Amino acid sequence: MMSVSLQDFQRKELIKKLIESGIKEKKVLDAINTVKRELFVSPEFKRFAYENNALPISNSQTISQPYTVAFMTEILKVNPGDKILEIGTGSGYQAAILCELGADVYSVERIEQLYKEAGIILKKAGYNVKLKCSDGTKGWKEYAPYDGIIVTAGSPSIPETLVNQLALGGKLVIPVGDKHIQEIWCVTKEKDKKGKDTFTTDKYQYFKFVPLIGDEGWKNA
Repeated sequence: MMSVSLQDFQRKELIKKLIESGIKEKKVLDAINTVKRELFVSPEFKRFAYENNALPISNSQTISQPYTVAFMTEILKVNPGDKILEIGTGSGYQAAILCELGADVYSVERIEQLYKEAGIILKKAGYNVKLKCSDGTKGWKEYAPYDGIIVTAGSPSIPETLVNQLALGGKLVIPVGDKHIQEIWCVTKEKDKKGKDTFTTDKYQYFKFVPLIGDEGWKNA
């Protein structure tokens, strides 16, 4: 009989909680069940890796609550082969989920220590993510346009540069609000009958993120 590790059991219990919370997309649930979250948290928090909570990482940042990751990923509607830009690499956990969905992942992190640590963890875990240390509100123009852009920090408004880096039909999923609470917005790029770019915005529930720092976000923490 095949033995099941404690972490395997905890992952399955987490999946049950996510389903109970309303996550429906099987491929998103499968990705979360596959990625070993304990690899992306600090050693002192590994025992909490599969609790449905955000956890602290270096430089006063956090690894997002699994429900938050699942919710935003579900809205992004990732298909295999999609080119996805992540703003805020953080621990690397969200990027790993995107890789499991078959995406070609580009990720920008402004904090050099996190950028370096995430690069080591992702490579060790077998995920091929293109990483850049820079102001995430400026996106990554060299590889644009993107089929999807996901922002893992709260912004006071929609960064125009990021919207301009979307491909036709692409989605930008971003928390928008003040520094205390944000609403998840999904901006979809389309064309009207005259061929002009138009943008449709859907708004979802509220979450709390660390602030998005940069030229087109918050100017300081």
